[in-house]
Amino acid sequence: MTPRQSRFVDEYLCDLVASKAAIRAGYSSRRASEIGYQLLQKTTVQEAITERMNARALRTGITQDKVLFDLEAVKQDAMSKTIGKDGNALMASHAAALRALELQGRHLGMWKDRLAVTGEVSIADAIRHSAARRAAMGPSLTVCLVGADSA
Repeated sequence: MTPRQSRFVDEYLCDLVASKAAIRAGYSSRRASEIGYQLLQKTTVQEAITERMNARALRTGITQDKVLFDLEAVKQDAMSKTIGKDGNALMASHAAALRALELQGRHLGMWKDRLAVTGEVSIADAIRHSAARRAAMGPSLTVCLVGADSA
């Protein structure tokens, strides 16, 4: 592994964002996204990242299991019932319980922050699809398309 690749690994472990790590490691900012992706595909870089993450987990004692265990404890505490002034049972903290549930769900992949789009659609296909939808809507819909060069 080259010194710059080693620096990329160091920087990547800071925030796990490949493009930012590539820039901080000295790669071109214009191609940082592409370079970061390419570096993460290299076996030597993957092995170095895995080795360093495992060493950090052993050193700090922080693992995914520990984080999830602690998160469950926070959730259970936030969902515990307390007795209000009026004598009714109240949840200790709705906000904390919801946040803990959100983080657990995110870990399990239940919610996606990014939408993966795959496949190819030509402009001609998109225009045909749009025209078919307009035709299906009937004559009540009026559409005006103006070209960029018309005034």
